[in-house]
Amino acid sequence: MSLNGRISELSAKHRNLDEKISDEQKRPSADGLVLKDLKRQKLKVKEQLRHLKVS
Repeated sequence: MSLNGRISELSAKHRNLDEKISDEQKRPSADGLVLKDLKRQKLKVKEQLRHLKVS
């Protein structure tokens, strides 16, 4: 996969995780563990994107 393709894939995953976090936060009884896990995943993707864009 090309670098641009990988960046596009990770960007889409980042947006998807952002939507999932937003949806979970809107729930009346949001699950803190689920939110923590989603945010951890989002941060990991963000770091991967940053690393790819720098190199």
